[in-house]
Amino acid sequence: MKHVSGPLTPSAASPPRRPARPLARLLTGVALLSLALGASGEAGHEMPFYPSYYPQEITLETLAPGAAPSRFAANTLHGYLGDDPFAGRTAPTGVAAVESLGTWVVVTVNPNARALATAEARCTAVRRIVAGLREAPGFRRHPYPVTPRHADYLYHVDLAETAAARAHARPVAAEAPLRVRARGRLAETLVGDGRQPAGGPWDAMVEEVALADLLAGHATVVNGWMGPPWVKEGWFHAWALLVPSIADGAARRRVDEALARVTSGSGHLEERIARERELVSALGTGCERAVAGYTVRREWVNADYSAGVENVAADAQVGLNSAMFVRTVKLKDFPWNGWLTLGLRERAAAAWNPIGGFADVAGRLIWAAVGDPALFPEPYNNGWTDNRVRVESVETSGRPIPIPRDALLPERATGVLREIGAGRTARAKVTYQVLGSTFRDGTPTTPADALAFYAFATAWATGPSRDPSVERATALARDALAGVKVLRVETKTLRFGEVTMRYEVPIVEVYLTRGGLDPSQLAALAPPWSPVPWHLLALMDEAVRRGIAAFSAPEASRRGVPWLDLVRDAGVRDRLGELVKALEAKGHVPAALSHLVDERQARRRWGALARFAAEREHFLVTNGPYEVLAAAPGRVGLRVVRDFSYPLGVGSYDRYPIPRRAFVSRAQIRGDRVEMAVEVERLERFAREHRLVTEPLAARWGQRDAEQPTCRYVVLGPAGAVARAGTVPPVEPGVCAVEIGGVPRPATVLVAPALHGNQVEVQIKAMRVDSPATSGAR
Repeated sequence: MKHVSGPLTPSAASPPRRPARPLARLLTGVALLSLALGASGEAGHEMPFYPSYYPQEITLETLAPGAAPSRFAANTLHGYLGDDPFAGRTAPTGVAAVESLGTWVVVTVNPNARALATAEARCTAVRRIVAGLREAPGFRRHPYPVTPRHADYLYHVDLAETAAARAHARPVAAEAPLRVRARGRLAETLVGDGRQPAGGPWDAMVEEVALADLLAGHATVVNGWMGPPWVKEGWFHAWALLVPSIADGAARRRVDEALARVTSGSGHLEERIARERELVSALGTGCERAVAGYTVRREWVNADYSAGVENVAADAQVGLNSAMFVRTVKLKDFPWNGWLTLGLRERAAAAWNPIGGFADVAGRLIWAAVGDPALFPEPYNNGWTDNRVRVESVETSGRPIPIPRDALLPERATGVLREIGAGRTARAKVTYQVLGSTFRDGTPTTPADALAFYAFATAWATGPSRDPSVERATALARDALAGVKVLRVETKTLRFGEVTMRYEVPIVEVYLTRGGLDPSQLAALAPPWSPVPWHLLALMDEAVRRGIAAFSAPEASRRGVPWLDLVRDAGVRDRLGELVKALEAKGHVPAALSHLVDERQARRRWGALARFAAEREHFLVTNGPYEVLAAAPGRVGLRVVRDFSYPLGVGSYDRYPIPRRAFVSRAQIRGDRVEMAVEVERLERFAREHRLVTEPLAARWGQRDAEQPTCRYVVLGPAGAVARAGTVPPVEPGVCAVEIGGVPRPATVLVAPALHGNQVEVQIKAMRVDSPATSGAR
């Protein structure tokens, strides 16, 4: 099995390019910065550390999809986000597709259709409709809401196969014709000539539901927090997709109870999987809405041999509009610099503030570049990867975990951080390293900055002037937080020859009321991080309390004030400038931080913010890898920040751009375990090309550069009961072994090998075990 990426033809129409910024100049800057920090260094001393990420400038242009192909051909566009400008056409040489989960195709039963008033009638009708759908380009028939593009598909594959078999079994009795409507071009193609014209009575609707639309009301990005922790789980998408159509009160209560069991964070892995399966099954019981299949969205990047981009990591679900993309992509001719141009259909219309803004397609990408989150969703699975916090440890226990009496917890309504006192316990403890850096106004990250958002979120979610958008976005984190304690501040040192760089790293413990989630999900619940400084949070707090603006669009409309925009609203900027002067004059310290910040420190902060605003003409101070360079209707420019206090550098996420896979080549039973021989893809690079070569893991076993996969497994006992689950590493000579001793028979062993965490569209090997002497694999 082999995949080879062939050479791409250089374009004859490549435009002239600006020269790259010389690396030597930046290395000189490293030495000067090191001297300023008290370290010795020599100008021009070469270093392997280059802070921030590849492009030195990113331009986002509002561009109609029809205009993108000519821009790709002229090499003046490097990527197009959201839409497929080549939909229905063959893409030309020189562009490459990036695939992600696009839409679900669903059948929704008309609640007013009298003939379909019972669950039995609805389920029969849905099966008839799904079985009768035509084939269409881009449509993948899959009558189950959890898809192979979800990492948790392994836990549902048997249920999905059962649903597919049921959907293809047409009823034998003659039945009255169904009146089916279709909404959208793909749905019309799938239904064909039998669709019901709009305006008349109908029994069911075939339509698409986009993942982006589905998550709009559930996924949250607020300041440096992203969530919920299960935002990429298939069961969560199934719930969001199907629960709105459940009208029966008793059925809805059963689903709500099942959801509460799943999200409560209790039980072992086997119990969690069983609960997730039960939830998805409960969602489909009444057949008010059912899934027929899904589509895969295609976005495009310029792959020209010279003028194109490479090292592209996109999220398997949200595609290019992800934090990972802007942290890996680089221009081929300018590997350390370059000017990246991206197109998208929608203009940046939402206000720019980190609390309730950046709420549209353009805004999400801008905030992903300008504001660093604490952790990212993993691009090819459902976990989380460290970004501006490093997770040192996650402790869970069957017994309560004592919380130190001097740990802090924000007070309801005011947000004031107070010591919790003695006798409090938690179910989990996460210890973080907080990777601070200099904010764009020159102020450093301190423990007060790391803790400020806990206070801010609590005050604006529970106080008398609460904003419902802040309340919703922070509800899960606030409910989970039991206490936070800054243990100490450590000094971390990086040495490159004679150049030394030092970083102050707070070590913070966060205590949680939930304990049974995956460790990475626990870490993502309420991390101690803010990509904006405490004084900017305080400025926004004062501005909203004084009626200058509101955080969210709904609150702005309700209160009759502007939606808070820290960059583009000149009127708001002027009033913020006056407010900063007043706050500086009195050395304003928010009451919630009074024991962490003194008046002298506050005056310095307010003065730094005033100088920043005078120079930049906006107030969006962050410590992320990019900053706003220019903002005009239809065009936004972002500039990289090569600040050597920034703790992450070029190449930090280069393990993601070329996802590789692992496979099971052979399965057999040896005593009380199932052994599956594993093959892996190995990457071979040459010049600007690469190829993936598949070879047995045993062939390179013991070699230092051998790729080491992992194997997730589920063992299902009689009636599909989850008997065992977990993850195992391979053992010599390159096999994954799953213990099955004591498991009731018949049993089914499901194994999904993965390499580097790539759990999207993995091969799932199933082996049925009837007795020690009989088995079968598929």
